Amino acid sequence: MIVGLLHPGEMGAAVGAALQAAGHEVLWASAGRSEATRTRGQAFADAGTVAAVSAQAEVVVSVVPPHAALALAESLPPLAGIYVDANAIAPTTARRIGAAVGRFVDGGIVGGPAAPRLYLSGAEAETVAALFAGSPVEARVVADASALKCAYAGWTKGSGALLLAARDYARATGVEDALLAEWPPEWHERLAAAERSTEAKGWRWVGEMEEIAAAFAAAGLPAGFHEAAAEVYRAASIARPTVSASRNAGSSSE
Repeated sequence: MIVGLLHPGEMGAAVGAALQAAGHEVLWASAGRSEATRTRGQAFADAGTVAAVSAQAEVVVSVVPPHAALALAESLPPLAGIYVDANAIAPTTARRIGAAVGRFVDGGIVGGPAAPRLYLSGAEAETVAALFAGSPVEARVVADASALKCAYAGWTKGSGALLLAARDYARATGVEDALLAEWPPEWHERLAAAERSTEAKGWRWVGEMEEIAAAFAAAGLPAGFHEAAAEVYRAASIARPTVSASRNAGSSSE
């Protein structure tokens, strides 16, 4: 099958490689993409433009920063094939994307690029899951892929933001050393992991936390946890302007 990939960031490239390993042709669009994305895209067939990908692909897979997911879907020309949104978005956002693209499968990725699990939902979810048979990506069909992703990341990334905020508060009040002495070893390991991840990806987690907050609110649950987490990651991005600015400038190209 011919599968279009929008756009090969680190995770998107892993998904594209898995589709190739399963025997499919993977197309991408180099027009307007960053140099880093162009380098990752060299493994795939270049259709030139997003319009060309949309016209040729039987399935189009979107793997972009959460804040860009809806705008990308709404910008596409009419699609004949299936559109798979594999982004960290709220179910309400997923429904808006589905209304924009027609044939729609909702997706959510859990795990790192080396061995991700792709959760899928929708009328044609089984068809999309079958594309990954025999590949490094384990595709699983569930009732609501975006809801599962929000619940999972609500803890993994939300708790990381809370650790960072607690440490920053202790630092601001002069009790950081005493606090760290009280923390068990696993908390120190978790903090170090949160710092590394935030430095590399915190800029894109702002939108993800906002999507999770919206998902919780729609379910009648407190949104404040993840609204605060978005502020933690936003502040971290501001504190690293060179990284965050370059990433956000190419956000739709990731």
